[in-house]
Amino acid sequence: MKKLVLLAAILPQFALADTGYYLVSTYDVEGQTSIDYKYWNAHYAALTVAAPEIGVGYGVTSRWYTELYATAVKINGGGSKWHETAWQNDFMLTQGQYDFDLALHTKIERPRTSSEGYGVEFGPVLQTEIGRTQLNFNVFFQRDYRTDESNPLQLTYQWQVKHRWKSWFQPGLQGFGEVGKWDSPLPRDQQSHRIGPAFFGSRDVGAKQELKYEAAYLFGKNSDRPAKSFTMRVQYIF
Repeated sequence: MKKLVLLAAILPQFALADTGYYLVSTYDVEGQTSIDYKYWNAHYAALTVAAPEIGVGYGVTSRWYTELYATAVKINGGGSKWHETAWQNDFMLTQGQYDFDLALHTKIERPRTSSEGYGVEFGPVLQTEIGRTQLNFNVFFQRDYRTDESNPLQLTYQWQVKHRWKSWFQPGLQGFGEVGKWDSPLPRDQQSHRIGPAFFGSRDVGAKQELKYEAAYLFGKNSDRPAKSFTMRVQYIF
């Protein structure tokens, strides 16, 4: 019974959940195509939830990146079930004329069952560098639009510190959180915050081909419940 109660509380929050585990960054990738595989899991006391994703991205211009991807759900190591499809678009508003880069992130998600409505996410993406250290901070607004209910606009954040030590290994830290309604945050003990070590890297695998990878282990709260999470992402760029 406890597992069913926990699962019922967690699954509604799967909409727009991926940016709670992967940082959105901004780069000029004009003309580049990428095959993007992502995976995260969350280990609760009585339940393990995982979500593999696969997508295709493309740099339409030097300022516009777009990606279409699908997300599946796995419960306690069982089989994967397609959960939803998402369309992400990131637009660079600055390109080096300031000490920081600014982009606008947008995303639309559609669950497998169309009667469940859809979700939207948008917000600013900030990135700067101090020497060989890259700093990121993003604030996103999220809302699920359902046919049978009205959900308020939610506020989330993500941040990252990455040191460019070697191209194949760049250590860092990541943090993510959900604070509740954008204009009326939840009490601190009801918010969800996660933080943990991460590493990043890339390798050339052919003419104009690159493999980028990252992984992190996060500690804190998921869906207002203590959990430990592992995340990874691999991109084949050509």
